[in-house]
Amino acid sequence: MAAGEILYEPGDDVDHVHFPEGPALISFMVAFEDGNSVECALIGREGAVGGIVSQGHLPAYTRSVVQYPGTLWRMETRQLQAIKEESPALDQLFTHYADCLLSQIFQSVACSAAHSIEQRTARWLLSAHDRTGDLAIPITQQRLAELLGVGRSYVSRVLAGLKSDNALKVSLGCIQILDRRRLDRHSCNCTRSVRAHFDKVLAQVYPPDKRS
Repeated sequence: MAAGEILYEPGDDVDHVHFPEGPALISFMVAFEDGNSVECALIGREGAVGGIVSQGHLPAYTRSVVQYPGTLWRMETRQLQAIKEESPALDQLFTHYADCLLSQIFQSVACSAAHSIEQRTARWLLSAHDRTGDLAIPITQQRLAELLGVGRSYVSRVLAGLKSDNALKVSLGCIQILDRRRLDRHSCNCTRSVRAHFDKVLAQVYPPDKRS
């Protein structure tokens, strides 16, 4: 699917679950009355979108939009529920993943309230790299500002500072990570906290050598 394609709008019937593959990224966006929206979670190949714990066919609360193009596998939520009922292990996996997703949302709320725009910008870029494995992230400065819920001028100044530290290379429609360690120094601890929780919770489902 192409960047910008929408899987669900708020209120839509969630009748399918989508599994991102490869570099595909999906954002959960909370929309406001003025038409603006802010990202509350970023989903990649580690997760799924739609009917994760429920049996589906409930109204979507957020807008689910493709941020990074790629392949998404789709399955009817009722079909997934039937499979989970036959497989307690699979049902447990989705329950554990739902816990991980909730931790990401909690951390995102705290990060937005407590950390600087520079820290949040670096955190988003690190999270995108973690989920895609790609150092070149196809995103505009305007779109990144919208995801963070800030003005473009703030993001432009932050990116200029990161560029001067040789952490990033910024070009039209693309931000390339040149030095992840340098970028990480400008970030908060939120990405590491969420990753550690993912590892701990999913370790109860998969042996360490079986987790991606």
